[in-house]
Amino acid sequence: MTLPSKKNNWRRRPAPESPAPDAPADTPSGNHRSVVQASLYRDGHKVASPDTLAETFRRLREEPEGMAWIGLHRPSEAELLSLAAEFDLHELAVEDAMEAHQRPKLERYGDTLFVVLRAARYLDAQEEVDFGELHVFLGTDFLITVRHGAAPDLSAVRRRMEETPELLALGPEAVLYAILDAVVDGYAPVVAGVQNDIDEIETEVFRGDPAVSRRIYELSREMVEFQRATRPLVSMLHSLMAGFAKYGTDDELQRRLRDVADHVTHTSERVDGFRQALSEILTVNATLVTQQQNAEMRALAEAGFEQNEEIKKISSWAAILFAPTLVGTIYGMNFDHMPELHWVYGYPFAVLLMAVVCTSLYVIFKRRDWL
Repeated sequence: MTLPSKKNNWRRRPAPESPAPDAPADTPSGNHRSVVQASLYRDGHKVASPDTLAETFRRLREEPEGMAWIGLHRPSEAELLSLAAEFDLHELAVEDAMEAHQRPKLERYGDTLFVVLRAARYLDAQEEVDFGELHVFLGTDFLITVRHGAAPDLSAVRRRMEETPELLALGPEAVLYAILDAVVDGYAPVVAGVQNDIDEIETEVFRGDPAVSRRIYELSREMVEFQRATRPLVSMLHSLMAGFAKYGTDDELQRRLRDVADHVTHTSERVDGFRQALSEILTVNATLVTQQQNAEMRALAEAGFEQNEEIKKISSWAAILFAPTLVGTIYGMNFDHMPELHWVYGYPFAVLLMAVVCTSLYVIFKRRDWL
């Protein structure tokens, strides 16, 4: 993993760009305190907690065997440039730290290691995954964290390390391990929350909830982001482990980092499984929706067929009843000069005509299955 052994005679030069000792530990305006905490450690024990970056720089120069751990949250450009000048940080790494939305990566610039991590947390109320970004600068006697977002909670990491001075005494490499371990441990509640969401989605799919498609899509997008956070981390840890022998990493740190790598691999496999499961659920949901639509169309067609049959029957009987009505209407007209009015066979002929017409229409409609 790690860095070359510390040179006892190595000291950085004073940085004229650093804030004055009495400057507030935030932006020049003093409105936003981005320096969460800055502490100095020697042999695993805290020796100072300066209030400003300038004071931290001064105290570190006075501690030949000390280590500075500076935590920043959404720092200003002036603060990052001040740190870059003091600790000789590479301009490309500083530029990346100013901008969030970086992919997880591990890069070395001389004696400085630059690490980008994507943390995640599960929000129970919203049932969604919130992602944060963490940039870490690691030197021979300093560690700087630049956090964008709410996750991870590095205060717990700091307390844990301060409670185990034998681990903290191993230097910045041990702090980097603790940060990696905290980020990876933070994935476990996310995995559990997503698994619960998938179980609920499966129930909603077979229950026919119309809003489930949107939920599947949103969770799939979150899994894409989760995959982007975890998959590069696997190769990053393997790169760190490949440097164990080269940089003489402590045996205890080696064991701990291998454990973190195992957890990351397991999490990455779970996330891959979640994406596959969501893809299959989406396919099943589309099939069920299509089947439901087909059933509804079939029901409408059947209803239309039944309605058409009823209309046929009504129309047939209306036509049958219309024939005698027409004959009776004609013979019921009050005209004096009609040949049939005084015909002796007029009435039987009219009745017979109505019967023949009605019977003929009935036979025709019957043969056409209208009746």
